[in-house]
Amino acid sequence: MFRAEVIGSMLRPSYLKEARAAFEQGRLSTPELKRVEDRAVDQVIAVQEGAGVDVVTDGEMRRYLFMGPITETVEGIESVEHGNAMPWATPEGEVDWVFGYAVTSKLRKRRSMVTEEYSYARARARLPLKVTVPSPLVLFGLWNPRYSTGAYPDAFAMFADAAAVGRSEIQELVSLGCEYIQVDAPELATLVDPRVRDWAESLGMPAERMLSEGVELINGMVEGVSGVRLGLHLCRGNNVGMWMASGGYDYIAGALFERARAFDAYFLEYDDARSGSFEPLVKVPDDKQVVLGLVSTKRPELEAPDMLRGRIDEAGSLFPRAQLGLSTQCGFASVAEGNPIDERAEELKLRLVADVAHAAWG
Repeated sequence: MFRAEVIGSMLRPSYLKEARAAFEQGRLSTPELKRVEDRAVDQVIAVQEGAGVDVVTDGEMRRYLFMGPITETVEGIESVEHGNAMPWATPEGEVDWVFGYAVTSKLRKRRSMVTEEYSYARARARLPLKVTVPSPLVLFGLWNPRYSTGAYPDAFAMFADAAAVGRSEIQELVSLGCEYIQVDAPELATLVDPRVRDWAESLGMPAERMLSEGVELINGMVEGVSGVRLGLHLCRGNNVGMWMASGGYDYIAGALFERARAFDAYFLEYDDARSGSFEPLVKVPDDKQVVLGLVSTKRPELEAPDMLRGRIDEAGSLFPRAQLGLSTQCGFASVAEGNPIDERAEELKLRLVADVAHAAWG
């Protein structure tokens, strides 16, 4: 059990963004890009270790999106002219954000992304190393009736194929000795918002089915995997400072904690009023850990340590305090562009997580 946790992505250094642009324009070779990615991984591991957290990741430096192990290494996803308009929100109000990709044919894995990530970072990290794998349901925005029905008349058939890809990635990680894997499932937490539920249902993905058949697919990805710590991360959307949903976990808690039993820890976003109360924690099984995402990656202002300690105590009145941990609410760059926060603030946020967690639990 770790107390001071990271979620996954870190801000991409400017030199990595420049190298990616050069690679896409044909001005940089694959070996040259890989050396730049290696440098970026070294840098973000050093930042995390210097901040004092208990666990590190490779920062997802080799990915464009947090769900890269599905979207960037699997056949069947293409750029399209009429992508789904997804419900998002900004501090200024609600927006419809168009994701210009869709599933257009059967999903087939071309290569493993996570084995490259883990193999390199394992040799660099001095602390326990966590690898993130996307939930199969993150593709809910890429099932588009205009393009997807030829391959998948039912979106849940697409989810099942994505779950098979995810399980194969997890099995490869285990074979390499990986001891900590986190499945990222933000789509589950977005269902707390009626606006998102209505949108998903309009595409043939009713919330009831997402929370039954869908959660069982996620659980099946890791069920039976032994010798590995398994975490499940939920947030309400994290995209250059935007979010998808507002609302407490009450709507999803029963189904989530009953069906996702193969996981050891749940990482829950709790950084602002959009997250609701801690009351749903009473439904978490007693043998699990809850990692409280109390520190925001969406804004640079540092949270007050006394406030964080008070919220830990509040959560501890509903779920055993000895089984809690602390983290940021999400990664710093779920997409390569990153959240509206700079690298200095990123480091200070991680140091805050470490300092408060170690003071709270020793």
